[in-house]
Amino acid sequence: MADSLRDQLLKSGLVQKLKPETKPEQRPAGSKPVNRPDSRTGARPVQGRPQAPAAQPGGSVPKPRQKPSGEPDLAQAYALRARSEREDRERAQREAEQKAREKRERKEKIARLLNGKALNAADAEHARHFEHGGKIRRVYCTQDQLAAVNRGEIAIVQQNGRYLLVAADLGREVKALWAEALVLLVDPSAPVDDDVPADLIW
Repeated sequence: MADSLRDQLLKSGLVQKLKPETKPEQRPAGSKPVNRPDSRTGARPVQGRPQAPAAQPGGSVPKPRQKPSGEPDLAQAYALRARSEREDRERAQREAEQKAREKRERKEKIARLLNGKALNAADAEHARHFEHGGKIRRVYCTQDQLAAVNRGEIAIVQQNGRYLLVAADLGREVKALWAEALVLLVDPSAPVDDDVPADLIW
């Protein structure tokens, strides 16, 4: 019986004998895959490295998971803090400027109020001591002015670093504008704290 065409071709060496197809290895459910080399390259797949996301049908690659919308990232947190600090600095600067403007306006009003009304005498010889700013200060006045200061008829106010003698009513007006400017105004009706005479020169 004549050989088939296939047998004749095999004998002549024109074709090689085909290997029977191997079926994929069956493994029980729940078992881990065996790390086998790639049949084409012979290389074993590296374990532990994350694989690139597989393309989904239609050629699109899945997007990475985004953060929840309620959590600001670090850059946003820094930006918010920087803006808050800038607003605090600007507010503090505005308040300081407002206080400085009010203080300047008070000083100008007091200067207009005291203009030409100071009672300080050039020939005054008696020093009237008083406490101001945590230190003992003094202003020179005449004998009559000294008695008037001690009776509460003359007040002592401070203007531009100088101590001025003014009438008691004027001293109260200065106090209404700026309480710190009134240095001394004796209240004759106030109880005496000690037994030092009011007209004592010290």
